[in-house]
Amino acid sequence: MTTPILRLGTRRSPLALAQAEEVRARLILAHGLTESAIELVTVLASGDRVQDRPLAEIGGKALWTKELDAALLAGEIDFAVHSAKDVETLRPAEIAIAAVLPRADVRDVLVGAASIADLPPGARIGTSAPRRAAQLLNKRPDCRVVPFRGNVATRLAKLAAGEADATLLAAAGLGRLGETGVGAVLDADSWLPAPGQGAIAVECRTIDAATVALLAAIDHAPSRAALLAERALLAALGGNCHSAIGVLTSASGDSLTMRAVLFSPDGAERVEAEATFPTSDGTGPAGLAHALLAKASPAITEHFTGP
Repeated sequence: MTTPILRLGTRRSPLALAQAEEVRARLILAHGLTESAIELVTVLASGDRVQDRPLAEIGGKALWTKELDAALLAGEIDFAVHSAKDVETLRPAEIAIAAVLPRADVRDVLVGAASIADLPPGARIGTSAPRRAAQLLNKRPDCRVVPFRGNVATRLAKLAAGEADATLLAAAGLGRLGETGVGAVLDADSWLPAPGQGAIAVECRTIDAATVALLAAIDHAPSRAALLAERALLAALGGNCHSAIGVLTSASGDSLTMRAVLFSPDGAERVEAEATFPTSDGTGPAGLAHALLAKASPAITEHFTGP
């Protein structure tokens, strides 16, 4: 009897493919499958096609997910792999996050200088991420942000070509590509990462009970709890693609401690708050969101729709 082939959808970028291979390897180990039992189905995402403009100007995070969503809902693939930080907060009810892999390093890496303080006066920093831009300008208002899009190799090539003096990349992405010796890792306590950074999310159709059960074997409960809490924070804040949000979540037993910071886009203003709540408390992230917005200035709150 022939074993059915499972179809795993992924973007075509080197990092996306590395993440898909990790998902496949974990499923093979968990279920005793052969490598040929899981087929990688590659999709060219809109976010990969358009490289000359910031995502916030052309559709936001949905540009990373919409093609895979369409393939999933059409039954062309059985499940899809994403960098969790690239998955928009509000998802179709027909699609569920069925597994979260053990979270990797959440920190950012600065490439081009030993630290933020060591950047030369007026340095040009290449990034298209509102969080990175605002956080940088908050610490170094003398620096200038220049748009930087593309995969890791493309951004490193742009840096080498002199299009910027430094850039910022995710440590997790570099690690998954084997680029562990690149740049200076920034302390997460003083440079907060993006919500979902370092986490790999695997989605499938909500009604596909067999695939939900299959993926449950590779789900890492602590990473799932932290990711869902961060996504709940985003939902309560009502942020958009221009909102600058940093968050750091740590687990201790059955509790999560979440520290979050909001910036105005120019980095001139920031507001920070922290909360500890049980992992099972779905209201904890919303309470933190309300606390942040309550003390934020209009320069920050105009970029959020939360109460």
